[in-house]
Amino acid sequence: MGVVSTVNAGAAETPIAPSPVAAPDTDVATDPAQLPPPLLPWGAKPKPIIEGEPGDSSQELTESGASAVDVAAEPEAGFEPKGESLKRGVLRTSETDVPPRPPIAAEPVNGQSQVDYFYAVGKQTAAPAGVAALLKVSQPAVSTQDWHSLAEIALQSADSHQVVEVGWIVNSGDNSTHLFVYHWVNGAPTCYNACGFVPYAGASIAPGAALAVDVSKQFGIQHYNGAWWIAYDTEWIGSFPDSLWSGAYTQTGLVQVFGEVAASSTNPCTQMGNGLTPGDTSAAKISSVTYVDGPPVVLTVSTTSTLYPAVQTSDRTFRFGGIGTC
Repeated sequence: MGVVSTVNAGAAETPIAPSPVAAPDTDVATDPAQLPPPLLPWGAKPKPIIEGEPGDSSQELTESGASAVDVAAEPEAGFEPKGESLKRGVLRTSETDVPPRPPIAAEPVNGQSQVDYFYAVGKQTAAPAGVAALLKVSQPAVSTQDWHSLAEIALQSADSHQVVEVGWIVNSGDNSTHLFVYHWVNGAPTCYNACGFVPYAGASIAPGAALAVDVSKQFGIQHYNGAWWIAYDTEWIGSFPDSLWSGAYTQTGLVQVFGEVAASSTNPCTQMGNGLTPGDTSAAKISSVTYVDGPPVVLTVSTTSTLYPAVQTSDRTFRFGGIGTC
C-alpha cells in the first residue's frame, strides 16, 4: 500500500479525506489490472465527493458545500499554453498561436504570441512513489491580455523531461475555477485533460470540472499498477498509463508544487493564488505536502518575480501570490 510520510506535520496541516472522478476523450478504465491504489496518497480510503448541481459556478459550489461538478467541454481548453516549472529564478517564455479568451485586440506577430511564465514554487529532489498536498482552491482575476493563473502538483523525472501534473486553473474569460490534469513526454507538452488520460470508471467527475473555491482540497499523484494515478479531494479520477512514455517513466526524481501565471508581458495584470500577498495569513497556500514511500518532506521555496512572492511557514507549507502590476 505504501508508507505515507508525514514528517513535520502540525495540527493545522493534517490532511483531510480522499475521492474518485471521471475524465475526457479516452477509454474508461474497467480492467482489474487498471485499478488505483486502495488508499489515496494522503492515506485515506476513497469515497465519493460531494457533487454540485449542473451549471453551478465555483461560488455556487462553495455556498452549497459541494466540492465540484462536471461542466460542458471547452473546445479550446486543450490547446492553451502550459508552463513547465523547471528553472528556478528565471523568467521562462514560450510561444503560442492561441490568443487568450476573449481574444486580445492585437494580432500575434507571425501568428505567434509570446507567453511569459511566473512561478512561486516549492521543490525537492526526491523519488517517492506518490505525493499529495492541500491546495487552497482560489479564483484569481485573470487579465484578458493573459492566459491563466493556476496552482498544482508536478512529479517529474530526474532529467525533468517527463512530467505528470494535477491542479486548479482559471483561464482568461472563465467565471469558475477548474480541475485540470496535464503531462509532458520527452520534454514536449501535450494538452489539458486528455491526450491519453484514462478516466477511472468509479469517478464522480472529470478533469475540467468546476471546483468550489476559498476552500483547501487534497490533490495527489501516485505511481501504481502501471500508471500515474490522479486524485482530487476524496477520489481517484483517472490515470496516465506508463505506455504514454513507452514504459520509460515509472519513477519521479523531482517534486514541485507551485503557483503559475501565464502572461503576455513581463508586467502582467493577473493575480496569482487569491490575489493576496503571502504576508497576509489569508493568502493562497500549499500545505501538508506528503510523500508515499519517500523521504521526509523538506521543500525549498523560491519565486521567479517579486510580483508574486512566497513565504515558507514550515518544511511542508508556504503561502504565495499577488496582484501583479495592477
